[in-house]
Amino acid sequence: MLRVWQAECVDQAINKFLSNRRPHFFCQATPGAGKTVMAAEVAKRLFQEGMIDLVLCFSPSLSVAEGMKKTFSWKLECSFNGGLGSLGGSYTYQSIRFLDENFWSTVSKYRVLVVFDEIHHCSFDEEGRSNSWGLEIVTKIQDFARYTLALSGTPWRSDRLPIVMSEYSYPDGKVVCDYQYGLQQAVVDGVCRQPKIVLIDNEHLSIQTGGSNQHFASILECLKQSDVSYQSVIYNDDAINYILNSGCQKLAQVRQLSPNAGGLVVAASIKHAKHIQKRLVEHFNQSACIVTYHHDNPLNEIESFRHSNVQWIVSVGMISEGTDIPRLQVCCHMSSVKTELYFRQVLGRILRVNDSPNQEAWLYTFAEESLIGFAERIEQDIPDSCMYIKQENNVSSAIDEKRLPPRTVSESVQSNRPQQSLLNWKETSDVINQNNAGLTLALDELRLGQFKQRVIAAFT
Repeated sequence: MLRVWQAECVDQAINKFLSNRRPHFFCQATPGAGKTVMAAEVAKRLFQEGMIDLVLCFSPSLSVAEGMKKTFSWKLECSFNGGLGSLGGSYTYQSIRFLDENFWSTVSKYRVLVVFDEIHHCSFDEEGRSNSWGLEIVTKIQDFARYTLALSGTPWRSDRLPIVMSEYSYPDGKVVCDYQYGLQQAVVDGVCRQPKIVLIDNEHLSIQTGGSNQHFASILECLKQSDVSYQSVIYNDDAINYILNSGCQKLAQVRQLSPNAGGLVVAASIKHAKHIQKRLVEHFNQSACIVTYHHDNPLNEIESFRHSNVQWIVSVGMISEGTDIPRLQVCCHMSSVKTELYFRQVLGRILRVNDSPNQEAWLYTFAEESLIGFAERIEQDIPDSCMYIKQENNVSSAIDEKRLPPRTVSESVQSNRPQQSLLNWKETSDVINQNNAGLTLALDELRLGQFKQRVIAAFT
């Protein structure tokens, strides 16, 4: 049975395709709302109406592609592996360039629906700023597809380039969606969990530079007024211990009513992830697995966690968008990637509802300038700062500069200045153990003082 929004969106897509207007439909639905099921229903209806012969799905990762394959196979009641007798196949955007001429020659003979999941990964600009995925879509897919269906929970790009096959309003530069289903409506409808974002701060930070000390009353103040980078925070042992302790306590509370609930830690690097996993197991007595892009078969790792009772999964670049693990309800965000798109996609991993008695969703992160802004704007479906601004003749205007996301001090010094200062987060001279999975340099010499938390509960 379809959710109300899914049924509405399917009807609008079919009606647009039947009207012989532009055969492209763009759906923006908040992460976790069930876009793939809706897309599979559109395909089913088009088959029933005798309007298509095949379906091709493209998505940004193997994990998402596998999920789409299973959903379309279930909805269409047939195999969906691209082989003999199937009604289509699911592929990654990376694979488009490796599909040979025989493939394109064959599919061009049929009426094809092409579904693009997380379409914001693909950019196209007539002035030559397209990325390879967007260019492949325009040159190989756009002309032969009878109908196209684009899906996104976060329809903007961090590089501020236009999304392929999308229309933008003038002059504000917002993407034009055929159907929009925001997080607020999803929370009201019970389709998504209500997010609670915990911003972790510290009141006693000091930096030793030569023979002098500087003192700061917050992470934000320290990052703005010193050479310390955000990476120094997320790699610090005391910071790691505090955020993991907060996450473990919350997960334990959730599991009192929902014993299968799980937690996600988004790490900054493989070394970072291994160190975090070790802390979870040895210090917090938690069960924890790890999945990274270096794994031989990360899909098996994710699938195993999805159906297990393991408490935590630590990820580097593998569980950010489109990965469906409804039992995830707590997240510790310790990635070095600080873009609004990535932040929202990570948050979306803990918002999918299931049948557990407890449906809380908690994300823990540090009170860095960008992350504070993202958390405060979570109730906006498409933040104003994410509008696409077309630049004429490569000349930046005053309005371009005004609407670009602010570049934080931590971002600017990270690539240009060496880590020379020693940052203290508490008033003790205890020596930190340096034997922690290769996390060295000044990153390990941080000390933590008095912590405080600010909870942002959206849609209350």
